[in-house]
Amino acid sequence: MRCRNTILLVLSLLLLHPMPLKGEQASVIETDAVIVLFEKSLEGVAKGVIDIYPAVREELEETLEWRLNFRPAVLLMKDRKAFQQMARSTLIMAFADPGQGLIVIDYSYMAAHPSLLRTTLKHELSHLLLHRHIQTANLPRWLDEGIAQWVSGGMAEILMNRDRFILNRTVLSGTYIRIRDLTMRFPAEEIPLLTAYEESRDLTEYIHREFGRNGLLDILRYLKRGDTPERAIHRSLFISLDELERRWLNDLRKRSTWFTYLTVHLYQILFFLGALLTMFGFIRARIKKRTYRKDDSLSDD
Repeated sequence: MRCRNTILLVLSLLLLHPMPLKGEQASVIETDAVIVLFEKSLEGVAKGVIDIYPAVREELEETLEWRLNFRPAVLLMKDRKAFQQMARSTLIMAFADPGQGLIVIDYSYMAAHPSLLRTTLKHELSHLLLHRHIQTANLPRWLDEGIAQWVSGGMAEILMNRDRFILNRTVLSGTYIRIRDLTMRFPAEEIPLLTAYEESRDLTEYIHREFGRNGLLDILRYLKRGDTPERAIHRSLFISLDELERRWLNDLRKRSTWFTYLTVHLYQILFFLGALLTMFGFIRARIKKRTYRKDDSLSDD
């Protein structure tokens, strides 16, 4: 029965998420805890996922205090273009499909950064766990992503063009995105999307820092019971969502001063000024040279 169920699951996943094989046959490794689908050349990576999965699941369950009471599937891909078509984005290297209990990982990027496999798996698995316990309609997109980054050490799904200082710039310029606008979905454009990820991470870390781990987990517990995000925040932190956002922004502004920004980008600024001075010197030398030629011409006359 177990083998039959596995075959049906694999077939349904491949129908919903076609996996271009380029001549390779799709393979499957399964345990009582997880199913891994992969192209034959990624067999070693698949075995690695099998090996690290129990510890990753245990850490996640301990952090969020919820059981991962289902067997997810992990799909490993090495064709970047095929992955982008499936993910409908050029910016991410992994995504989770909670409805199918599926994690899809682009290993073409992981091959150069193998240490990211574990944190990526933990990040995506947290999405599956959250959606298993909280109805999607009740789980704000910013909190879903913020928790995933929090449990995985700040790592986001977006790593292709990640800019660690984008949040500083948006806060200093007043172009940040309101939290209410990140409840249902994230923007599609690159800069707003990167901003949304960074805001989600920073706000979640702020809640953890100011209200403690229990304050953060209480929000999730109330969401699981069916409370709206605003009510869950009020019952957990005793402040409104708007007040939470106001306090977070004030804290962020203190940390995002122009001095800090200039310090962080000191080398880039110095390089830019050096280039300007070099250009100015070149132009000045050309002007002097032309002046000398003109003076020599007048002397000859």
